Amino acid sequence: MDQQELKRRAHDLDVTVWVGKSGIDAVVDELDDQLTDRDLVKVKFLRAARAGSSTEEKAADLAEYVHADLIDTRGHTAVMHR
Repeated sequence: MDQQELKRRAHDLDVTVWVGKSGIDAVVDELDDQLTDRDLVKVKFLRAARAGSSTEEKAADLAEYVHADLIDTRGHTAVMHR
């Protein structure tokens, strides 16, 4: 499936993982489980999680931890695919 098709499918998804002040380490297992159950997951990065970094940087780090592809970031939301 190409990048554009994945972005189209992700458009109607709800956010199911929120990254807060505990950082990305706190959600790695949950995101890994969700990516096992379904191929696309939306992740929201709250202000406390960003702490001086961009959403793109945090999302790329999180995608690397769970061995997923970062499909898109918009605002403070990222879409991961595996």
